[in-house]
Amino acid sequence: MSNIIFKNARILHTNEDHSFDITEGQLWVKGNRIAWIGKEDEAPEITDGDSDVVVWDRTIDCRGNLLIPGFKDAHTHTAMVFLRSFADDLPLQDWLFKQVFPREDQLNEDDIYWLDILGIMEYLTSGITSNFDMYFFPPSNAKASVDCGFRTVQTSGMNNFGAGPEAVEENYNIVNNMGPLASFIIGFHAEYTTSMERMEGIAALAEKYRSPVFLHNSETASEVAECKERWGKTPTQLCESLGMYKYGGGGYHCVHMSEDDFEIMKKRGLYAVTNAASNLKLASGIAPIKRFLDEKIPVAIGTDGAASNNALDMFREMYLMGTLSKVRENDASCVPADEVLYSATAVGARCMGLDDCDCLEAGKLADIVMLDLHQPNMQPENNIPKNIVYAGSKQNVKLTMVNGEILYEDGKFNIGFDPEEIYSKATSIIGRMR
Repeated sequence: MSNIIFKNARILHTNEDHSFDITEGQLWVKGNRIAWIGKEDEAPEITDGDSDVVVWDRTIDCRGNLLIPGFKDAHTHTAMVFLRSFADDLPLQDWLFKQVFPREDQLNEDDIYWLDILGIMEYLTSGITSNFDMYFFPPSNAKASVDCGFRTVQTSGMNNFGAGPEAVEENYNIVNNMGPLASFIIGFHAEYTTSMERMEGIAALAEKYRSPVFLHNSETASEVAECKERWGKTPTQLCESLGMYKYGGGGYHCVHMSEDDFEIMKKRGLYAVTNAASNLKLASGIAPIKRFLDEKIPVAIGTDGAASNNALDMFREMYLMGTLSKVRENDASCVPADEVLYSATAVGARCMGLDDCDCLEAGKLADIVMLDLHQPNMQPENNIPKNIVYAGSKQNVKLTMVNGEILYEDGKFNIGFDPEEIYSKATSIIGRMR
């Protein structure tokens, strides 16, 4: 690992009231952690071991650009990049059961590995330093992240169409022993794809490992109505009745929520992970973000997969989270930009169990993004956090560092793979499918 000084930087500081401050100075990275932040004339002497002065491998002149904590993409299906723009303009159930599932059945572990690398490349261009993934072959997914130097948290997508809870437990133990860049949390795909017996198995695993549980939850009105027909409960109520939420967790989408659902989420400290672009494209609805925030229910942001989005772009997700909420509530003042940026960084990290990656602070892991403020869309600098949310784009991502290593800088990748090779692999995978 390298020791790097960022000088002449502006640095985004996260406050517990969900606001941000910006200071000017230096940020030092020693190994995989932030060693010091402050003004140049106040710099301390940092040593390696007991006495040796640190040798700095590189000094980066930020030229007044902004360092921020990396974005956390809190709901993804990374390998679904192979279905980008493949089955668009369809209702959710037709899209899922007639187009997506039949082709996903043809994927193998090697496919997942290469497709994950393509997705990781896209994350890096959007300033995303970690993702919360749900997909097939978790060890292969984790290997892709470890080989690239990227940070991935996974949960299970178990449903009725493959191996059951025993495979979830196996993956839990494998992935959680693959090093600091890979971790696994108990979960399953959704109530509407999963039998009662298998859901009970997930609840037992959550109890055994004291793990949170995550799943697709209340994405569409029909999903909720059908769940109530089957069990007399909403998906949130059903999971609570099965004891899944004893150790926390949350739901992806959370668009169609009942009064009791909100109470359960508050009681259990659950996270709502919003996926605005996917919900729009599949006509699923607009999540009640203001209500979540009013109830002190933490909201994280995810892109969902590239088959339903179709871009792994956190800037677009931030913009839509804020602006759609204003339309939904007919209130231009609700869900302000600072709250959205807090969701994309600090809340996402905590949702994923990455408390060491939630802000820029000495001792935290060095998952850092540099945003280029010397671009027309960032000028004038009346309010930089608002610029990020309402005007920012991937063109502003100048550098993405994960775990102290620069994986993307000035349009070039440093992940150990030739981009053209990755593009060719992805094309060949979808090309062979019926």
